[in-house]
Amino acid sequence: MSMFCYQCQETAKGTGCTMRGVCGKTAEVSNLQDLLMYTLKGISVYALEARQAKIATPDADKFIMEGLFATITNANFDKEHFILLIKQALIVRDNVKAALVKAGVKVEAANDNTKSIWQKLTNLFTADETAEASHDSTLWFADNASEFEKKAATVGILATENEDVRSLRELLTYGVKGMAAYAEHAYTLGYMEDGIFAFMQKALVATTNDKLSADDLVALVMECGKYGVDVMALLDKANTSTYGNPEITKVNIGVRNNPGILVSGHDLKDLEELLEQTQGTGVDVYTHGEMLPAHYYPAFKKYTNFAGNYGNAWWLQDKEFETFNGPILMTTNCLVPPKASYKERVYVTGVVGFEGLKEISQRKNGKPKDFAALIAHAKKCPPPKELEQGEIVGGFAHNQVLALADKVVDAVKSGAIKRFFVMAGCDGRVKSRDYYADFAKALPQDTVILTAGCAKYRYNKLPLGDIGGIPRVLDAGQCNDSYSLAVIALKLKEVFGLDDVNKLPISYNIAWYEQKAVIVLLALLYLGVKDIHLGPTLPAFLSPNVAKVLVEQFGIGGISNPEDDIKIFMA
Repeated sequence: MSMFCYQCQETAKGTGCTMRGVCGKTAEVSNLQDLLMYTLKGISVYALEARQAKIATPDADKFIMEGLFATITNANFDKEHFILLIKQALIVRDNVKAALVKAGVKVEAANDNTKSIWQKLTNLFTADETAEASHDSTLWFADNASEFEKKAATVGILATENEDVRSLRELLTYGVKGMAAYAEHAYTLGYMEDGIFAFMQKALVATTNDKLSADDLVALVMECGKYGVDVMALLDKANTSTYGNPEITKVNIGVRNNPGILVSGHDLKDLEELLEQTQGTGVDVYTHGEMLPAHYYPAFKKYTNFAGNYGNAWWLQDKEFETFNGPILMTTNCLVPPKASYKERVYVTGVVGFEGLKEISQRKNGKPKDFAALIAHAKKCPPPKELEQGEIVGGFAHNQVLALADKVVDAVKSGAIKRFFVMAGCDGRVKSRDYYADFAKALPQDTVILTAGCAKYRYNKLPLGDIGGIPRVLDAGQCNDSYSLAVIALKLKEVFGLDDVNKLPISYNIAWYEQKAVIVLLALLYLGVKDIHLGPTLPAFLSPNVAKVLVEQFGIGGISNPEDDIKIFMA
């Protein structure tokens, strides 16, 4: 076993990748990601102490957030990038420690008056005069790749021997990774909340404490759901305040006869700056995958070269990037290791990394990113090859759906709409995901699908029709916009005068793939939603005992086949 990772749905054999990630990351990269996570825990110990001492640590807060984001599935595959991040992490950790020492805070003594740092700050640790002064994550140091590799071998997931504790720690960790991704998107637009930073650090520190019981960890997992709601609300505010409320929009899925740039990922700020810089250049801009919902925002509709959406979900990019002909900009996770046939056309930015790809530098001194090289590249390329023709409709975020509330409520009261199905989440490459297309086609005609995320590509182009003018697929946006689905449910609960969101005619059949789906799930559980079905498989990181708790307390279930599952949902 040269690595161990089981954070995504497609993990090898449904148990864990041990030689190379199914996603494409090498064992070296996987182990360096483990070491980066370990070091982020050390930074968090000191950052929490600084909070208690009223010492601001904005650089550490930002670094922890971005470091977490860099480790999520399909974001960064570059070994050298992680070596650099670990070196930076050690500097950030020791800078925070130095600030504490300068302020007169004792950070290493362990006695009645100055217990270990994480004991004092999280209120999760038992007072113990014999406690170690500091966790190893706050002390270890090395300055070269070979030493990093040796250290990484000792701090991975399997270093936690108890299966149930390991399961709960990883569930919490993956929730925090998803939270960090959403927080980073909001941060980019100038929105942040200190409580979210503080919780991410508290959760990371908690995973180092062997004294926490399973009940303690379950409580933290639920608290993670609370902050999941907070961070999604923050991102919703950031997006809508910056770009307006999404509105019903028809999006072209054909192509024009101009050179093009294809933008994938989730970062709307990157897209905005690119659209500004391509004005008058003769270069069109297309979205791919999770970037499709950018078309729904009013602010982007002023760009005449914003041509449409090209292709489908992330996992098809190895074919669709090839036929696009022009350069591709990857703004966040969802990168598939590129084939040689188009690798020289792929540019990365933000947390994205892959050896040999061109990189767009980060913003400096408040100035936009410089996309001149990308635009010059596009001008030399032929127009995209057409994959399909027509339009798809989206823009049903909470503000738009609530504007149609009377119409929706009347349809429910009249019986025209019998049930809503939340089919949000992620798409993936395994054959079993055909289930979601079959499920959508098999649903009764008096049902409506509420969706967000790239799972929608399994059914958003199917001729499913409408109910009294209400489309049977209501797309709220990116996985980042899953908050809208919760807002819609809570508003319907209020409109119908119900005391429990689970009494609504709404069923949850969610596809998951990576860690952002984990924080969405925890947020729904925190809001009291029960009987959520996850597929195409339950997470490998859920031990039998932890899975049993989720089943018994929250009604979490798997999937079987569309016909039998629909009978269960409609009963």
